[in-house]
Amino acid sequence: METELPGLPEALRRVGEVILGDPAEAARSTIIALAERAGSSPATVTRFCRAFGFSGYAELRVALATETGRAAQAGWGAGVGHEIGPDDPLDAAVEVMAAADTRLIQDTAAQLDLETVAHVADAIVAARRVLLVGVSTSGNVATMFEGRLRRIGIPCWSAGDAHVALSDAALLAPGDVAIGISHRGRTREVMEALVEAGSHGAKTVAVTSFARSPLAELADRVLTTASRETTFRLGGLAAVHSQLFVLDAVYVAVAQRTYERTTEAFERTISAVESHRVERG
Repeated sequence: METELPGLPEALRRVGEVILGDPAEAARSTIIALAERAGSSPATVTRFCRAFGFSGYAELRVALATETGRAAQAGWGAGVGHEIGPDDPLDAAVEVMAAADTRLIQDTAAQLDLETVAHVADAIVAARRVLLVGVSTSGNVATMFEGRLRRIGIPCWSAGDAHVALSDAALLAPGDVAIGISHRGRTREVMEALVEAGSHGAKTVAVTSFARSPLAELADRVLTTASRETTFRLGGLAAVHSQLFVLDAVYVAVAQRTYERTTEAFERTISAVESHRVERG
């Protein structure tokens, strides 16, 4: 929800800000009380609920109550949303980071579309080649995912350079897969590569925190990630762990579908690098 607020109309955005400011209070409030705090109307609150896939305010309240209950039980709320000051002790900074990352993964898992994960995994298993495209921080995520897939025998390449990405995308064919990774879903190089891949019949997948972003709109399938910013870890940096989590879910699904081949690949690769490991003393 947090990542979607900037793209909403002002009235809906105010409702979202009130809810995120105190989810527990929102779960206890009536629709009229919430509308008053947001300076809006009950009809606006209802539109907000439907914009996020809820049938109405009652369903949103149940979801908020469930989520805040989990957070209280796990003790996540202690540092989430707190700033890290220049003079804060390291243990306090680490607590904020741990709380934010724990909540981030839980939020990502809660919104993960398992049907899409399964569809993407099936497509990867069947593909002749898989192309991963990401720039800067998302490029590092693409490289890490490439390593995972290559380790289990999936023909996979990652590209962070625009020319390389477009050239690789142009060589894809029907049945191949192109995955574009972008936190905000507005990185031109990633979008252009997915368009090029799609023009040759490849299946296109977007991994982004913004389900209504330009990247998401042009992809065949979308996997959304949560993002929870803290001081010094903004934007794409805040989304790295959730991007890796989503792609790890795809990786596990691929490994399940290729269990025997994956097991053999692990055995062979472990054996190949064994001579480079130092013996225990």
